[in-house]
Amino acid sequence: MHGDRNGDIDDGFVEFAVAAWPRLVRTAQLLTGDFHEAEDLVQTTLAKVYGRWRRVPREEIDLYVRRALINNNLSRLRRKRVVHLLTPVLPESLRHASAGHAEAVEQRTALLAALGDLPARQRAVMVLRYWEDLAEQEIATVLHCSIGTVKTHARRGLAALRAHPALAGTAHLPHVPAPAAPAAPSAPSGARR
Repeated sequence: MHGDRNGDIDDGFVEFAVAAWPRLVRTAQLLTGDFHEAEDLVQTTLAKVYGRWRRVPREEIDLYVRRALINNNLSRLRRKRVVHLLTPVLPESLRHASAGHAEAVEQRTALLAALGDLPARQRAVMVLRYWEDLAEQEIATVLHCSIGTVKTHARRGLAALRAHPALAGTAHLPHVPAPAAPAAPSAPSGARR
């Protein structure tokens, strides 16, 4: 009577990890800007989650894993303490490999470059809100912050993306009102020389 020893040990973890892997890697790639770093981040996150798997309530697994992914990314950035530069365009050989999708690839590359220029928490809010489609309350729970903080990060993040040179003229971003321009200083009357 050996039974399924892996099933006894992992209690559904393997099935969860296999099913969640593509979504987690996509989210991590948006957070890191690099596919290989994304895979490393997801692998590290899942390894840490596995250690606590039996203690996480099943109805909170997605929240727990998202929070772990974001926290591990923030820790990674703190350890790195260097600016991560993203390639603004794909190398020529890759750009022409799928000519039918060239424009979409260039738009995605531009978006990744613009996301890479956002501060880490602002970037996390943008990814969770607009790619993971989480509500503001869910994001606040994941990031351990107030809804007001989430709204501020979202507003500033969208404004920064709209103003980013790589995304100039992109109509695919949600509308953000432009900040009011400062009033021009009035010319002093009777100015002396």
